[in-house]
Amino acid sequence: MKRVLGAHTLKRYEQTSFFRIYEHNVIPGLFQTGEYSAAMLSFWIKFLGTANDVEEAVAVRMERQRVLYRSGKRFAVLLEEQALRTWFGDGEIQAGQLGRLLELMALPNIFLGIIPLMTQRVTVASAGFWIFDDILAALETPTASIEVTQPSEVQLYARMFEALKVSAVFGREARALIVKALGELNE
Repeated sequence: MKRVLGAHTLKRYEQTSFFRIYEHNVIPGLFQTGEYSAAMLSFWIKFLGTANDVEEAVAVRMERQRVLYRSGKRFAVLLEEQALRTWFGDGEIQAGQLGRLLELMALPNIFLGIIPLMTQRVTVASAGFWIFDDILAALETPTASIEVTQPSEVQLYARMFEALKVSAVFGREARALIVKALGELNE
């Protein structure tokens, strides 16, 4: 079952041209290092009491990341600053993860914004979500995946994404927030 789900998700990633991703407290799977992913998944496996398939799950996530380098793919990603500061594993794992974000920001097809802590906002989303083209909005909870396909509802997520973007910083300012979080790891 898991392999089918993994194959289904990989196919969706390969078919999507424009990804819009909002995460409030974690780095999105497409941007995770293997170590960060393993540490995060280990927590959920233990918490939920599910079979320990961390190695397989991490391998699937890493394989999905190939989509980042395919021509014709664009990624607009909004992260709450809290996502930079939520640790899975130790400081070394977090440093590697933040370094990975800095590397990915340099790719021309990735548009990364960060919503700073303690900033005036026009909205707050209730959960992280991904929009695949304008066809599907997906949310994940600890126990379920929710797929929204009604065009009017997908458009509500697209509107929310645009509203969240208003509070985000990009480019040099976003890089500075990542570098600041990286520097604070050694304090």
